[in-house]
Amino acid sequence: MFRNSYDNDSITYSPTGRLFQVEYALEAIKQGSASVGLVSKTHAVIVALKRNAEELGSYQKKIIRIDDHLGIALAGLAPDARVLSNFMRQQAMSSRMIYNRPIPISRIASDIGDKAQRNTQIYGRRPYGVGLLVAGFDETGPHLFEFLPSGTVLEYFGAAIGARSQSARTYLERNFEQFADASLEDLILHALRALRDTLAQDKQLLAQNTSIGFVGLDTKFTLYDNDDVREWLEKLGDVGSTRGRPQPEEPEPAATEDAPIADAPPPETDTVEPIETDD
Repeated sequence: MFRNSYDNDSITYSPTGRLFQVEYALEAIKQGSASVGLVSKTHAVIVALKRNAEELGSYQKKIIRIDDHLGIALAGLAPDARVLSNFMRQQAMSSRMIYNRPIPISRIASDIGDKAQRNTQIYGRRPYGVGLLVAGFDETGPHLFEFLPSGTVLEYFGAAIGARSQSARTYLERNFEQFADASLEDLILHALRALRDTLAQDKQLLAQNTSIGFVGLDTKFTLYDNDDVREWLEKLGDVGSTRGRPQPEEPEPAATEDAPIADAPPPETDTVEPIETDD
């Protein structure tokens, strides 16, 4: 991990133009348990996989409600997420007190992006070691933003962060055309299928380690944990990881009288050997 003294702080560029402490913060996100988010025309959904440090400990909170129209899912360092969530709550409360309206989702996403970017310009600070999926609904509709420690904030139809999140992104890329017109129930099941693909081979989605949050038209931000999740896992059916499973083979078409059978030996024909004669 030694980078020739260019990683001692977050403001020094390497000769190749990289900020190594920002890259280390991105690695911290990859070590956290996965979170998945997606949006339709009417709703935004986030789901997260909770992790407990040991068998006797409780599961870590992964989805945080910010306001009636807004919530976040995290991957990475939970204490950093707590600091950012408190900042977001202050911004949301200020918007209601000063402007008498809920804060727009794009604005609050930009605010945390600016806050994180300042840490890359001031000596003695470090980047936040957490990634966030910001899901909300405002006057322009449902939104899903991904926040990264570099200060980058991008809007997505579907996104996944955390450990083995590439498997979830693969599922989202294959099915994203169905999200726009999906009902809330179908949207949650799509999110759970994507989250299921991030599991280790010996793990399963359980009521204790799964969180679901959603918000939408005429629907305040709602968070399901523990027993509230059990109903959705029953609808999902298979709660184990599907990564690495062999795909079912398609049956071969039956041979007909008109179609030749593959690899069949050629039919035998009677051949007449020439008779040798003496001249």
